[in-house]
Amino acid sequence: MQLAPSLRNSVGEISFDRRYVSSLLDELKNYKSFELSDVVDHVIEFSTDQYGSRFIQQKLETATVEEKNLIFPEIMPHARSLMTDVFGNYVIQKFFEHGTEKVNLLALEVVDVDRQNQMVSELNGSVVDVERQNQMVSELNGSVKKCVRDQNGNHVIQKCIECVPQDQIQFIVSSFFGQVVSLSTHPYGCRVIQRVLDHCNDPNTQVVMDEIMNSVCTLAQDQYGNYVIQHVLQHGKPHERSAIISKLSGQIVKMSLQKFASNVVEKCLTYGSPEERQLLVKEMLGSTDENEPLQVLMKDPFERHIASSTSSRS
Repeated sequence: MQLAPSLRNSVGEISFDRRYVSSLLDELKNYKSFELSDVVDHVIEFSTDQYGSRFIQQKLETATVEEKNLIFPEIMPHARSLMTDVFGNYVIQKFFEHGTEKVNLLALEVVDVDRQNQMVSELNGSVVDVERQNQMVSELNGSVKKCVRDQNGNHVIQKCIECVPQDQIQFIVSSFFGQVVSLSTHPYGCRVIQRVLDHCNDPNTQVVMDEIMNSVCTLAQDQYGNYVIQHVLQHGKPHERSAIISKLSGQIVKMSLQKFASNVVEKCLTYGSPEERQLLVKEMLGSTDENEPLQVLMKDPFERHIASSTSSRS
């Protein structure tokens, strides 16, 4: 049976001339039962098809070592392209999850940092053992900042921070030192900084927190940085929340009128102590009988809900 010819376009993606679509794939779509051994010589075609990809994924979950090794040689030459294919990437992930040790070792040898993003996003102790996990993480050394700013790579870094022992990712966290504000104002970097705050211990988190505290007002008004400040207010320690509220004190009305900082002010009212909330309310109400600051808030499109909340707390 003739396999649909594999073509590689200018960006290295796998494609097929659909005039030669395998009749095997047509039979699969018509609900004929197959085993992995039945699709040998057709694995790439199946992997890049919605139904074929799903079939291979399902079979890999219960396949024997012999069956996995039977189709793996077809996968390897096309591994990089499959990782970026809309359906093929799931086959590669499933190999990582259910492949043999030999399969995983060979896969890692052909995967560079630029291409392993989605696969390594599955990194956790239940997928690979600690030794393989550490080897995978070590391959990121020298490419951390590049990964953090990549739409796929940032998930790799987040997964490392969440799942790998801290002593094995020290080089990752250390690369953030002196760059925390820059990363916090990046659409992907802000997520990574939040994971550091969630999963790392002192002194790493203290270094990161110190840099955040030195730029609270700047971050609060930033499109992405405000999420980092909100995160600390919601999940941080009491003294960290108090420090943020203290730094914002005197600028609450100004911050409430700013699109992104207004979210931070709302979190201050939600998670601050009763005393801190009262101070914020007084600042919003102002010292005059006319309550001029509150009137300003009531007219602002972002802060009517905060003004309403302030009135109920006063």
